[in-house]
Amino acid sequence: MVDMETLASLCKRRGIIFQSSEIYGGINGFWDYGPVGTELRRRIKETWWRNMVQWRENVVGLDTTIIAHPRTWEASGHLQSFSDPMVDCKQCKRRFRADELAEGAQVCPECGGALTALRQFNLMFQTHVGAAVDAASIAYLRPETCQSIFTQFRNVLGTSRMKVPFGIAQIGKAFRNEITPRNFIFRSREFEQMEMEFFCHPDDSRQWHEYWVSERLAWFRSVGIRATSLRIRFHAADELAHYAKACSDIEFEMPFGWSEMEGIADRSTYDLTQHSTHSGTPLEYFDQETNSRFVPAVVETSVGVDRTLLAILVDAYREEEVRGETRVLLALHPTIAPVQVAVLPLSQKLGDVALPLAQDLRREFATEFDVAGSIGRRYRRQDEIGTPFCVTYDFQSNEDHAVTVRHRDSMQQDRMAIGQVQQYLREHLTTALVQS
Repeated sequence: MVDMETLASLCKRRGIIFQSSEIYGGINGFWDYGPVGTELRRRIKETWWRNMVQWRENVVGLDTTIIAHPRTWEASGHLQSFSDPMVDCKQCKRRFRADELAEGAQVCPECGGALTALRQFNLMFQTHVGAAVDAASIAYLRPETCQSIFTQFRNVLGTSRMKVPFGIAQIGKAFRNEITPRNFIFRSREFEQMEMEFFCHPDDSRQWHEYWVSERLAWFRSVGIRATSLRIRFHAADELAHYAKACSDIEFEMPFGWSEMEGIADRSTYDLTQHSTHSGTPLEYFDQETNSRFVPAVVETSVGVDRTLLAILVDAYREEEVRGETRVLLALHPTIAPVQVAVLPLSQKLGDVALPLAQDLRREFATEFDVAGSIGRRYRRQDEIGTPFCVTYDFQSNEDHAVTVRHRDSMQQDRMAIGQVQQYLREHLTTALVQS
C-alpha cells in the first residue's frame, strides 16, 4: 500500500493537490487542488449527484450559504458541545488533542515539557457580519452542511411538491478549526461534504437506514474502490450520539489504518424538533392519506469529497515492473478519470495533423493533447494521472489514416481507423458509466 508521503509527492508533481499558500510557507490544514485534482474532484461530485439526485425520483437538491443565522448553531447544539479536549505544552507551545495522548499524560510527547490543564476547544470558525465588531455581530462558518437542510425543510417541502419519504441533498464547503489536522487531506480545516438528509416516518427509519447503508456502499464500489478496501462498522449503543437511534460507518483501509469515509445515521426526529422549538416554526408533515401530522425522522448520509478523493487515490495507486523500470499508475475508474483520453503525436512534426483528432474528441470526452517530450515520458505522465486511453498518431497514420489506442492498465495497443476512435471510446467509457 502506498504511504502518504509518496502519494503527496505524486499529487504535487502531477498537479493534483498543492499545499495552500506554499510560497509563504503554507498554512496547516488547508489544501489547494491543481488542474488534474480539480477535474477529479469535480467528477467525484458529479458522480455522487447523479447517483443520489439525478437518478432518483425521491431526492431533490439544495445549495445554501456558508454562514447561517447564529441561532442555527444554538439549536443544533454546536455552540454548547462542538469541541475537542485540548492541552498545550508550556515549553514548546505545541497544541495537542488530549484524547490522542496517553491517558493521564502530563508531559509533552515532543519536548518533554509540562502540559497545561485540559480545556474544551470549540471547533467552529468565528467571524463577524456587518460593520460592527461586537457580540451582536458574531457569526460562524458552518461546521457541517446538514443544518441548513433542516432549516429549509419547510420551504423545500412546500415548493418541490415532494411527499414523505423523500430526501434533500447538498454539496458544499464546511469548516472546522481542527486542533491537529493530519494525514494529508484526510483531516483538514476546510473541506467539502456531500450530504443527503432523508425524511421519513419515524416508524420506518430503521428500514431506510439499512437501505441507505447498502446504497452508499455500492456507490463507493461504483467509482472503482475495491471491495476488500471497504468495510461497514456498526456503532454500539454506548457510542451513539445522543440524538441517534443507529449509525453505521463505511470505512476504508488507509495507510494509517481503517478510517471513516461516510456516516449513515438514523438521527430520529431530533433535528426538526430542535429547530422547530428554537425558531417557533412548526416543522411537521401532514399526511393526507392518514389525515395526521408528524415530525419526520431523518436518515443522514454524509461523506467528505476530500476523504473520498484520497481513498480513490490510495486504492488506485499501482507500481509495476516493466522492462526493468518501475511504472507508476493510478488505475482510476473511467467515470472519474480527470483525463479520459490523451492524443499523443509521436513527433512534434505531427502536431498539426493530429490536433483535429483531439479537437473532435474533446467535444465528447475529457481530452488532453500533448506533443512535448518523448512518447515514453508522455505515457508515464498519463499513467500517473490515471488516463484510461492514449491515442498515438505516428508517421504511418498519414498513410493508412489509422492510430494506435493504448490501454492504461494492460498497456494493450489496438490499431484502428481514425474514424473509429470516437465510437471505440464511446463504447468503453459509456459502458463504464452505465455500470457505475
